[in-house]
Amino acid sequence: MFQVIHGTVTRFLTQATIANVLFLLARVLLASIFVMAGYNKLGVGYEGTAQYMTSMGVSPLLLPLTIALELGGGIALILGWQTRTIALLLVGFSVVTGIIFHGDSAEQIQQIMLMKNISMAGGLLVLALAGAGRLSLDRKLYGDSV
Repeated sequence: MFQVIHGTVTRFLTQATIANVLFLLARVLLASIFVMAGYNKLGVGYEGTAQYMTSMGVSPLLLPLTIALELGGGIALILGWQTRTIALLLVGFSVVTGIIFHGDSAEQIQQIMLMKNISMAGGLLVLALAGAGRLSLDRKLYGDSV
C-alpha cells in the first residue's frame, strides 16, 4: 500500500510542470520571512531593532548588513538568482541569529523561535543542494538545473 502511495506521489511531484511550480513556491515561502523582516526594519522598526541588537550584545552597525541580507537575499531567492549562494548565506544567518537572539532563554516562545530558525536553515540547505529550479534567473543565466 505504501509503495503505491509513494509511487503515485513521486510521479506527481516529478512531473516537470508540477516540479517547476513547486520549486518556485518553495523559494517564495522560504524567502517571505526574510523579505518581510528586512522591509519592517527599514522604516519604523529600525531604531527598535538597533536597540534590541545592542541589548543582546550585537553592534547596531550590523543592522544595514542585516537588512541588505534579509531584503536583498529574500528577493534574490524569489527570483532564483544566485540561489545556492544566497541560501547558504541565509542558513548561516538563520542559525547564528537564532542562537544569539533566541538560544539563551528558557521561555517557550524563544525556544520556538530558535527552532523556527533552525527549521528554516534546513529548508534553505535543501534549496542550496537542489538549486532554484527551472523557473529562475539561475536557470536562464547559468543553465543551473535541478
